[in-house]
Amino acid sequence: MNLSDSKKKLALAGVVCGLVAACLAYFGNPANMAFCIACFVRDMAGSLGMHQAEVVQYARPEIIGLILGAFIISVATKEYRSTGGSSPMIRFVLGMIIMIGSLVFLGCPLRMVIRMSAGDLNAWVALIGFILGVSTGAFALKKGFSLGRAHETNKTSGAVLPAIMVGILILATCTTLLKASQAGPGSMHAPIIMSLIGGLIFGAFAQKSRMCFAGSIRDVVLMKNFDLLSVIVGLFVVMLIFNAATNRFVLGFNTPGIIAHSEHLWNILGMYAVGFAAVLAGGCPLRQLILAGQGSSDAAVTVLGLFFGAALCHNFGLAASGTAINAETKELVAGAVSTNGKVACIICIVVLFVIAFTNKRESAK
Repeated sequence: MNLSDSKKKLALAGVVCGLVAACLAYFGNPANMAFCIACFVRDMAGSLGMHQAEVVQYARPEIIGLILGAFIISVATKEYRSTGGSSPMIRFVLGMIIMIGSLVFLGCPLRMVIRMSAGDLNAWVALIGFILGVSTGAFALKKGFSLGRAHETNKTSGAVLPAIMVGILILATCTTLLKASQAGPGSMHAPIIMSLIGGLIFGAFAQKSRMCFAGSIRDVVLMKNFDLLSVIVGLFVVMLIFNAATNRFVLGFNTPGIIAHSEHLWNILGMYAVGFAAVLAGGCPLRQLILAGQGSSDAAVTVLGLFFGAALCHNFGLAASGTAINAETKELVAGAVSTNGKVACIICIVVLFVIAFTNKRESAK
């Protein structure tokens, strides 16, 4: 089964993934979030005690399902390859940066598209930064950027992260060891079995379609190839119809309850860092989870960087706050990016330029 050899199949994969996201949103996931890699990894980091933000702690079955779905389908179709050894520490840093940029914007590229489909104009503003970031990464690739070639490793090495996900699933369903939010976004979720099945389906289709939000724009910039955009368009159209049909489409900037802010510069810079880092790492946050599931230890290290970055964001006040209604005064309180978050975002962009232009193909063996 190959879903990446025609635009129709890619669009179909996007439609299926969009239906999964719509179902999860309908049955309990946070409004205008549905399926967000950065937010869900942050929630999982909280459930494991990596940060103490009580409103965002939950072992999201969707993340477990994504990795296991990619693992199962890659083994079944003989695409599983255990590889590693391509600049692991730089990839760890890139994972951290992707998470910091995402939590400055409040969402990964997948959630950006879902927010766009719900009429959130902040996400459309952030898209500008994401395209610019991917374009900068593509420019670095043209100038010879490389993190070096990955090598074949012991087959069990690539299965470590999927095995850890199984362990977390057992802890989450059979014990009370993991933390779980009683209020806030972390307390809002679809039934566990539905979330897990949704993650498995999403992971399988993302693996077979090579779904990547950064890769789709990178291909347009580098090769004028619009094929991968088909899967994104398919997902966007389904979510747009879902939001319109369920009265969740609200066109505007300061919309309370959707976990977003309207500081345009930082929406742009946050997603600029995400797009730039994703190209250097070889894929967006979703793609990193899928690659980790199909055996890439390099992608697994990037995923660990995402978890560490989430802990940094909530332990040191880097994550932005969303616009909300004050429960006592009933007044609208605008979301904002903290000073720590702004400084961290700028440092991340500087680090990305250092990484992009000091790691050349001729020096990477």
